[in-house]
Amino acid sequence: MKPTTIYRKIIHIDMDAFFASVEQRDQPALRGKPVIVGGSPNGRGVVSTASYEARKFGVHSAMPCAQAARLCPHGIFVKGRFEAYKEASRQIREIFHDYTDLVEPLSLDEAYLDVTENHKGMKSATLIAKEILERIYSTTQLTASAGVSYCKFIAKVASDINKPNGLTLITPEEAQTFLEELDIKKFYGVGKATQKKMHSLGIKTGADLKKWTELDLIKAFGKSGRHYYHIVRGIDNREVKAHRTRKSYGKERTFSDDKEDLNWIASFLDELSESISEGMKKIQAAGKTITLKVRYKNFDTITRSQSLPNYTNRTEDIAEVVRQLLEQTDVGTRKVRLLGISVSNLNLSEEHYYQQLELEFNKSLSSSPAL
Repeated sequence: MKPTTIYRKIIHIDMDAFFASVEQRDQPALRGKPVIVGGSPNGRGVVSTASYEARKFGVHSAMPCAQAARLCPHGIFVKGRFEAYKEASRQIREIFHDYTDLVEPLSLDEAYLDVTENHKGMKSATLIAKEILERIYSTTQLTASAGVSYCKFIAKVASDINKPNGLTLITPEEAQTFLEELDIKKFYGVGKATQKKMHSLGIKTGADLKKWTELDLIKAFGKSGRHYYHIVRGIDNREVKAHRTRKSYGKERTFSDDKEDLNWIASFLDELSESISEGMKKIQAAGKTITLKVRYKNFDTITRSQSLPNYTNRTEDIAEVVRQLLEQTDVGTRKVRLLGISVSNLNLSEEHYYQQLELEFNKSLSSSPAL
């Protein structure tokens, strides 16, 4: 007699056009209109979220706002109000935690929940998901969609099937057929470049992918090949993690016009270093690796990094390293459209984690205690 397989009960909740829906909720005049949250159509910003009315014209997130304006001439561009979005997200997460402590937020508008064991003692994950969607709407007047399955990958794909305001269940028995019929672009980890390569190899659906051996996939796609081999067979053992470790902290800015004045750029980076330092101190984080990101006028993007011997979140340390990294770029001879700084290799702790960096001074100077 074969042992009974015990499956997890995973829900993926994804808010529907979240930022745009908040704007339509708070401004009745925007309801039913093509709302585009992001930058100005006359500037260089990108779309954060587009309402479903705008999506009909081909507008999507991360698209340049100027392009969105061409696709949807009657689109209403709205500047984001992140405090409003964060407040709505807080209300939604409170609802999640009424059912389980195993909540893994992916962003403000989506999360995984493991409800195998839950606070309500409910046996049906589908009924839990239905109840959560109803409570989200009654609390926030916003709609969400849910996917329910035995693993994270299938639950996430399922949540996108009946959007907006939909709920889709994929049982373990249905999983193989579902994955074989799935378009390859829907598979976790398959971006545009990988999709193009797969199409060139005749892989357009899960069924096509399943014909390949693990060894051949590794030869074609490197380490990712092993992932594709398992995922098309519904093998995804990733747990829902309630506490995700932050890996980096950073900020970047796209300029409304190209910058080439080196003094202005250096001053901007000093201010950005200070802003990052303040933000890191608020979350009690320090890091060892500092990275400068530069995007030139023609969209060429480069990064330069340097690691320190000790953790730091001090403005002076970050700014000093960034100045050194700036010398390794073509800034000053090529126009720049974006600059960013990030600090990684983080240590998040209540402790006072950074140590004073050792600098060599003239030995004839008298020593003074460290600040």
